[in-house]
Amino acid sequence: MNQFDTHEVFNQVPPFADVNLFGCDLALQEALAREGAGWAAPALGALGATLGRAETLDLGRQANVYPPRLVNFDRNGVRVDEVEFHPAWHQLMTMLIGAGVHASPWDSGQHGAQVARAAQFLLFGQVENGSQCPVTMTYASVPALRLAGALGAAWLPKILSRHYDPRSLPVGQKRGALIGMGMTEKQGGTDVRANTTRACAIDAAEAQRRFGAEGEGAWRIVGHKWFFSAPQSDAHLILAQTDDAGSAGLSCFLVPRFLPDGSRNAIRVQRLKDKLGNRSNASSEVEFTGATGWLVGQRGRGIPTILAMGSHTRLDCVLGSAGIVRAALTHALHHARGRAAFGRTLVEQPLMQNVLADLALESEAATAFALRLARCFDEAADPAQALLARILTPAGKYWLCKRGPGFCFEAMEVVGGNGYVEDGPLARLYREAPVNSIWEGSGNVMCLDLLRAFGKTPEALAALAGELALAGDANADFNACAAALLADLAGQQGDEYGARRLAERIVIAVQAALLLRHAPACVADAFVRSRVAREAGGAYGRLPAGVDCAAILARALVA
Repeated sequence: MNQFDTHEVFNQVPPFADVNLFGCDLALQEALAREGAGWAAPALGALGATLGRAETLDLGRQANVYPPRLVNFDRNGVRVDEVEFHPAWHQLMTMLIGAGVHASPWDSGQHGAQVARAAQFLLFGQVENGSQCPVTMTYASVPALRLAGALGAAWLPKILSRHYDPRSLPVGQKRGALIGMGMTEKQGGTDVRANTTRACAIDAAEAQRRFGAEGEGAWRIVGHKWFFSAPQSDAHLILAQTDDAGSAGLSCFLVPRFLPDGSRNAIRVQRLKDKLGNRSNASSEVEFTGATGWLVGQRGRGIPTILAMGSHTRLDCVLGSAGIVRAALTHALHHARGRAAFGRTLVEQPLMQNVLADLALESEAATAFALRLARCFDEAADPAQALLARILTPAGKYWLCKRGPGFCFEAMEVVGGNGYVEDGPLARLYREAPVNSIWEGSGNVMCLDLLRAFGKTPEALAALAGELALAGDANADFNACAAALLADLAGQQGDEYGARRLAERIVIAVQAALLLRHAPACVADAFVRSRVAREAGGAYGRLPAGVDCAAILARALVA
């Protein structure tokens, strides 16, 4: 240094980058293999290397620094309602669609395809989360559209395509298509039965004249949606009332952006939402001023149709949260290994080890639970697996998503001031974390849905008991926890007041069972002692004495 240099920069940790996100994650590799998708490991290894590159990770930053912009009118004053995205968004979407994250379980034919796709989604969740939204909705639309006859036959080849095609064109002229969703309205929110948007059947002769054979079954829709996700999508699935009195109930409609004659549908994008996080993704408010839609499913059965989609979107909320917490953990642990304070690296200091190991346990348990849940979807033909999916999906969405913001905050604190500023990813992850808890049904909605599942399908209790029994009886704390949980479920399934605590207990018990069966003893023992033998929750870094933090952290992020 010369006499005018104010300081020398040292003891700074380089960014967490140029690392294989799959190769450094033993918990994900092991869960993939045991849940039936080990065959996907080579492809996931290649994907993990691509996603972990510095330039790929930076796409996530760019897509959020330069959010989408709504253009209502072109230069000639023609209404177009286009959404403009930064090139980074399109690069991320090209990667997601090219990898088949929107479609692979529906056309692969391989056992474990849902688990393999879950691992993909979890890896992408460590890079950028807004781009996962249109992918999730497109993925979830397939089961409904497969039951939609000619309408589904026309759309599914484009939806299942591995080509990302962002052009604004009628679907017949595109190489691939994306599907969005629009359920909630201003006056109802979660209570979609309060929706006022209405649909009336278009006269068959008029539909034939306008659209030819493609006009069959067309409806005219008038109303609005308060949250209309990804308005740039090629079509949206919405709910609307199908008669003046509303007695027929809500029906589900596919509403395309462009009509078969090439004209723009009467969907008016009023504005884009200014959101806390998820800023790369466009969420909007729209009005339907005589838009044209096509019925999906039976008239008056819109809610069951949408609920079939909702189970898959809720699965992705679980997977997305597992990806976010994994990302936060890797950045925090990487920082702690490279940053020194008071004569030692942070990771060598006992209290910091306690915090980091506690975070590592939470992340590994989330990964184990998420991929086990994905296997339930793979094996949905098995009644026991279908019942498990029915209860673990809402319970998991409640607990795992609820844990995300606090987890990201703790990881941010590990990094300190550098974690709080926007130069690094932790501030973005922290802002991103709440969306999975809010979207597709808030915490209370999930817990009430859990109660309904037990109330309507008493066999679900036996399915849960069978899953917990696989852990054996070697751990007394787990045995007591499982027995108390099952006894309470048998006697108090309708207790709304305690539904949150019930959901939490179910997820922790399943996580503990999975870790006792499959994880190293240092991980399973610490998880049970910190979350089963005593009340979960509170700040991280409260692990009991005797936990092998060094072993847990060595496993959490392979050097």
